Amino acid sequence: MKDWNSILSPAVQNVAPSGIRKFFDIAAEMEDVISLGVGEPDFVTPWTIRESCVYGLEQGYTSYTANRGMLELREEIAKNTALHGGVSYDPKTDILVTVGVSEALDLAMRALLAPGDEVLIPEPCYVSYKACTVLAGGVAVPVPTKIENEFRITPADLEAHLTPKTKVLLIGYPNNPTGAVMSRSDLIEIANFAEEHDLIVISDEIYGNLTYGGEEHVTFSSLPGMKERTILLDGFSKSYAMTGWRIGYAQGAPEIIAAMTKIHQYTMLCAPITAQIAAIEALRRGEKYMRKMVSEYDRRRGVIYRGFREIGLPCFEPKGAFYIFPDIRGTGMTSEQFAEELLRTEHVALVPGSAFGECGEGYVRCSYATALGQIDEAIARIGNFVKKHIK
Repeated sequence: MKDWNSILSPAVQNVAPSGIRKFFDIAAEMEDVISLGVGEPDFVTPWTIRESCVYGLEQGYTSYTANRGMLELREEIAKNTALHGGVSYDPKTDILVTVGVSEALDLAMRALLAPGDEVLIPEPCYVSYKACTVLAGGVAVPVPTKIENEFRITPADLEAHLTPKTKVLLIGYPNNPTGAVMSRSDLIEIANFAEEHDLIVISDEIYGNLTYGGEEHVTFSSLPGMKERTILLDGFSKSYAMTGWRIGYAQGAPEIIAAMTKIHQYTMLCAPITAQIAAIEALRRGEKYMRKMVSEYDRRRGVIYRGFREIGLPCFEPKGAFYIFPDIRGTGMTSEQFAEELLRTEHVALVPGSAFGECGEGYVRCSYATALGQIDEAIARIGNFVKKHIK
């Protein structure tokens, strides 16, 4: 029997398995479980998007596409970004279609990082950020955010973690797992910091269409001087309920897109043509369906926010994405203990905040991308659990 620990890459061994999937896998083997764990819309992809894919298959569209993706799709992405994001990209040179935003992030990291380069990552954050940095040979530098500041990042926070090796700033707003957003004035301060210290910014804006309460999403690369130093990541999973289609994209300077494409062509070759056809339809005719879903998320947001406050779990009111991040420190339990015991006794699955970075300890992430009836029942069960454990 081989000693695989001595054979496997140290980088891979140093990456922990996803804390999100762990609880999802446990819940999948139990009965009567309400899952507030995985960040996936409970809506089916709108019919017009599905129909476009079916029609494409009937017409025999089953081949490879250009490595960068279908030009027709890249043109639609460019139009959408110009219209809603206020920044223009050349579809021929500045856009790469990827297999989900996760691949786009991985490509960006591998194209940018030399061994030892440091990446500033505000936390709590999506679980892939640190892993992709480490797998690309970089050093992830967590920058904690606080509930007192609504989990927003400030230049002072970043300055405290800056070193001569800092090369990249990776931000994700609206934020997973907290639901935090950054205003234009907040982001201008971050942009000035990036320019002052000559940092490349990777801006993950997959939840950009999901904002509430009058909040308006600001595309980071639209800020003065930021287009040339920003890699803008986005996709279709959350806004159009297209998680399983695995379709995303990156936009940026021609040189970085060319470098990312070089890696992409040797690993993925291209995103699936069926998903690209569906994405074209989503951008052309999917907005009304997206708006209906966002309206429903907003309704659920209000219900779950009020529910947590009523059962005695303080929480920041989320302004974007479809997550809420209640504070469970009053129970005296760790995030992991809370999540495990809640799943075992009340059959409610959620994710410990520690899965999103050390400063997530004392919190849990709950997704409200599930039906209102399920949310009501989950709150009742969590309330019952909290009564027994609150200090």
